[in-house]
Amino acid sequence: MTATLAAGADALLAAAVIIGYAIFASGLIQNLLYTVQLVAAYCALRRRVAAEDPQTAWWRFSGQTIPISLLVPAHNEETSIVDSVRSMLALHYPSFEVIVVNDGSGDATLARLIEAFDLVPVTRAWEPAVPHEAIRGLYAADAYPRLLVVDKENGGKADALNAGIDLTRTPLFCAVDADSLLETDALLRAVQPFMEDPGRVVAVGGTIRVANGSRVRAGRILEVGLPRHPLALFQVMEYLRAFLMARMAWSEWGAMMLISGAFGIFRRSVAVTVGGYSHGTVGEDMEIIVKLHRHLCDVEAPYGIRFVPDPVCWTEVPETLSVLAGQRRRWQRGSLETFFKHVPMLGRRRYGVAGTVGYLNMLLSDVLGPPLEALGYLLIPALWAGGVFGLDFFLAYLALVFAFGVFISVGALILEEVTLRRYPAPRDLAWLTLAAVGENFGYRQINNIWRVMGWWEFLRRKKGWGTMRRKGFGRGGP
Repeated sequence: MTATLAAGADALLAAAVIIGYAIFASGLIQNLLYTVQLVAAYCALRRRVAAEDPQTAWWRFSGQTIPISLLVPAHNEETSIVDSVRSMLALHYPSFEVIVVNDGSGDATLARLIEAFDLVPVTRAWEPAVPHEAIRGLYAADAYPRLLVVDKENGGKADALNAGIDLTRTPLFCAVDADSLLETDALLRAVQPFMEDPGRVVAVGGTIRVANGSRVRAGRILEVGLPRHPLALFQVMEYLRAFLMARMAWSEWGAMMLISGAFGIFRRSVAVTVGGYSHGTVGEDMEIIVKLHRHLCDVEAPYGIRFVPDPVCWTEVPETLSVLAGQRRRWQRGSLETFFKHVPMLGRRRYGVAGTVGYLNMLLSDVLGPPLEALGYLLIPALWAGGVFGLDFFLAYLALVFAFGVFISVGALILEEVTLRRYPAPRDLAWLTLAAVGENFGYRQINNIWRVMGWWEFLRRKKGWGTMRRKGFGRGGP
């Protein structure tokens, strides 16, 4: 009996050691990938040709644009919807319309829109091309010919976007979150890949920035500022890494698997071909991109999915742990839903770089990454305490993990400073540098715990978005 227990303990210890080394290897691979992404993003950003200001962008690009519709799904967005719509109506773009889809809001979202823009009921001919819940009414105003408000039964964000797709009359549509503020030249910059490669480009994503702490008036960012709340400040760094580094690199490699739902432009005909946005997922922004990759590779059509690095869209981020935790759990569920729905793409050469590299990265970072990292929080200290790893090895591991994290965060900040310079004040750069260091000591770890909780919710087949409470743009400025 004793021998059996000893053999079992030895087998358990051996398994723990193997898992420990797997955690080491996974972390090393991820950090090496981040380093390569940082270099690739820097090279791409240095090569880019961008207009220096909105006036230059207008003179350079306005004569070569394609009509576009902005689709704004709105559910209980009464605090920010009017400012957001005003910012969109003020965009510098030759031919566009704004279609706000009120997705069965339980608050005063529709009433605020009707009051602010003097809307009245109207009729408009349209053909059902993608599925969505019933439309209850359409509203417009002579004073705002670019604006159409759609009131429909609640069906979720994907359903609201599908209703907008049916009602749009333009070749391109732009999916925009209702809590987003667009810079005046946002569309001019973001639509350029469609002009440069019209036969191939089917979708384009833009950079998302954190609006918390900036001075906002009438839907415009008057002065860029940093958030005062630490949670929001850490998210500034997250967004810099996610967009300037990761999205830029994946776009260069032809394997961008996500365009943020806050700001993305699509060719309507291709979106209709794949059935629009899929129902039953909280990660509709990732799922439609993966679905586009899969369909276009299946039919062997040449295509491109691009990223525009210039800052074009500002959004309000959570400033409480409860709301941020819910957001991150939802993001994790959405990633897992998309991964397993399209898992036949994994490693298959017929799906090109998206299937062999992009999907493999999803497996490592979205599927295996969170539980492995969380297991490492417990297993690595336990193996050290049990004498399996020496103190020198344990300390070297910790130093490597934190040093890599700080290096990547600071590298993303350097990318911002040498290319885009949206935070030119020395004080802002100092605070961002502190955030780049500080987020690796607690914030990153709790984010991963939330992702593991998202894994658990996925296994339990939890559905729904939950509640996203916002202060509204009018209160966020210094």
